[in-house]
Amino acid sequence: MPPLPTDSLWLGLAAAAGGCIALQAAANGALKQQLGDGRYAAFFSICGTILTAVAFMVAVRPAPPTADAVRSAPWWNWIGGPLGGLIVLAGATLTPKIGAAAFITAVVGGQVICSLLFDHYGLMNVPQQGITANRVLGGLMVFAGVLLVRYG
Repeated sequence: MPPLPTDSLWLGLAAAAGGCIALQAAANGALKQQLGDGRYAAFFSICGTILTAVAFMVAVRPAPPTADAVRSAPWWNWIGGPLGGLIVLAGATLTPKIGAAAFITAVVGGQVICSLLFDHYGLMNVPQQGITANRVLGGLMVFAGVLLVRYG
């Protein structure tokens, strides 16, 4: 079945987000070089994230979740922030060492492998989609791209 026009829009927006991640890694790597320490680069980057999130919440003013909804959320619903912090720290530390393209392609490779497993087993409430030969081939092609970008 051909992709729906909205699928193309969502994929385009996801690709734009990927561009933002590459820009973020390069900016954090440059900040690390300027400050001399990736930990401070990550810290200041995350401070910017907090300020952006606060400004967004003040501007949009969404209704707060109920206390019951917060209490009943599984533990793994809360790991996005700490994992995001680790990704920012990794980008600030590794991008100056291996370059933005190698860092991002390696990140994407890790994302694809992890995502294939999440899809296959339906983990963390993602729609279950079995691992197929084409999906494995796609993952292998991404890893081939990682190797070509880094060593080609």
